Amino acid sequence: MTAEQNLAKLGITLPPPPAKGGVYTPVVVTGNLAYISGHISLELDGSLIAGKVGRDLTADEAKEAARKTGYLLLSTLRSQFGSLDKINKVVKILGMINAIPEFEQHAYVMNGCSELFAEIWGDERGVGARSAVGMGSLPRMAAIEIEVIFELAD
Repeated sequence: MTAEQNLAKLGITLPPPPAKGGVYTPVVVTGNLAYISGHISLELDGSLIAGKVGRDLTADEAKEAARKTGYLLLSTLRSQFGSLDKINKVVKILGMINAIPEFEQHAYVMNGCSELFAEIWGDERGVGARSAVGMGSLPRMAAIEIEVIFELAD
């Protein structure tokens, strides 16, 4: 199945791509790579998912926030390229978690986004390299920020 077919099969309706929050480009293409700027955690209605993971949000709530951030990344991709089928592979995910210093489940939280991409593109093409790191703060006190590098299809 194609990425778009998998998305439909999962019953996922993507939200509109988020509005830019600064001086940057949401997507930069160089060669066959698409660099997607960081997207912060938003509910599907556009409201902010904010707070410190480990204090204001549990690891499970943060994992769901990472999945919803993945929806926004997919929405930006579709807006830029017209279809998720234009993506060949997830190359690299950087997940930033606004967490208390004692929080240790960064990888678990980022599985929310990584599992989504695996559902869309399959394990071989949807699972790339990844870093999951804790941050002292994020823009607007968002709980999560994720940026991704994708390889484009020929």
